[in-house]
Amino acid sequence: MTHDKPTTEKPGPVTRTTGDLKRAAVSGWLGTAMEFMDFQLYSLAAAIVFNEIFFPDVSPAIGLIAAMGTYGVGYVARLVGAVYFGRMGDRIGRKQVLFITIALMGASTTLIGVLPTYAQIGIAAPALLVVLRLVQGFGAGAEIAGATTMLAEYAPAKRRGVIASLVSLGTNSGTLAATGLWAILIAVLSEEQLLSWGWRLPFLLSFFLMILAVWIRRNLKESPVFEDRADLDEDGVALSREQIAAQAATSEEKSVLDAALKQRKGKAFFIALGLRFGQAGNSGLIQTFLVGFLATTLLLDRSIATNALLISSAVGFATVPLVGLISDRVGRRPVYMALTVISGILAFPLMHLIAQGHTVAVTISMILLHNLAVLGLFSLESVTMAELFGARTRFTQLALAKEIGGILATAIGPLLAATLTAATGSWWPIAAMLVAYSGITLISAIVSPEVQGRDLVLLEDAA
Repeated sequence: MTHDKPTTEKPGPVTRTTGDLKRAAVSGWLGTAMEFMDFQLYSLAAAIVFNEIFFPDVSPAIGLIAAMGTYGVGYVARLVGAVYFGRMGDRIGRKQVLFITIALMGASTTLIGVLPTYAQIGIAAPALLVVLRLVQGFGAGAEIAGATTMLAEYAPAKRRGVIASLVSLGTNSGTLAATGLWAILIAVLSEEQLLSWGWRLPFLLSFFLMILAVWIRRNLKESPVFEDRADLDEDGVALSREQIAAQAATSEEKSVLDAALKQRKGKAFFIALGLRFGQAGNSGLIQTFLVGFLATTLLLDRSIATNALLISSAVGFATVPLVGLISDRVGRRPVYMALTVISGILAFPLMHLIAQGHTVAVTISMILLHNLAVLGLFSLESVTMAELFGARTRFTQLALAKEIGGILATAIGPLLAATLTAATGSWWPIAAMLVAYSGITLISAIVSPEVQGRDLVLLEDAA
């Protein structure tokens, strides 16, 4: 583009054009869409067919728990990926890591589509499924953290909330695509066709999305905030603590480097972890467990839950940027508090309506829960967590907060919900867990500093 304008609000050593910002936005959105499409494809398959394909010799309830267990192992691998790729991204840059993670995710998801079933090779089938889930999780562990970091570091401070929310928009884009594919398959295929070969199609089609994402990221420039950091050497690689200490003695940026060295780590991380907890836990319950619960426990038609998520994901295209825009106007903390309080208040009445089994009530209730307790919080999470952390460890801390929150809430949540609903024969444990998750995030928002518009080049955390 010949008429691009710099996106930074004040002159600095490193600037990016409007075209660069657009490419970063598309890259972040597409990578997150692919991650959530991959995981939603799997979570819906786990809830709808995997108990019969990979765990056919157990009761339906135990099969659902086993399928959710394989869903959960991916989150363990995500934690390993968060540490490995997060440190790499903070040391050598965001761009290289994002290229690797998207390739790992796409390849493993495609290979799930060619797996033999339990009927063909026995216990080796679920074992191979777990291996691919581990590879998929390893790549995904730093994908959304990297995309969030990259786009937040590209965005002008006054529009950071709405621009960074584009990463979150990838969540419902991926959910919409995955749910739409499953809705079509359920509508046009018989039960026999779905179980024999139809379930493979969504995983195989994800290959084309991977190719597009890899191509876009080949042309993406490095984050301007990363390149403007005070703790990089001449080759653009982060200095060690010892090197920083030596440089601080003679550098004109002594105060900046000293602040990064002397700050105690931990508070910002635990605030971010609490903010993540509500969104991650609510997502696992609403987008994963509830789908299987409606089909296997309430014995509702499988299309009801998938259609509800399909509509809700479409509604999210308005919810996500709107929440980001409001947070740019009034701050991150007030919007966090409002969303979590409303989610907690509505959890029991909406779950009661869902339990009645009426299609319209189920659809409306799932749309409200999904947009308020999942998509709205994720829109805030994308920018708030990036602003909480300093530039030196932003990628690593953001990735760890997301993935530890995912393990504690999203991976364990569906398993716990399956166990509690099986033991009680009721829906109320789901509502109680929604209240608990939202409450933890509310407390974290209350104790958090307001970080709206913070200078992301600062090496130290906001708290």
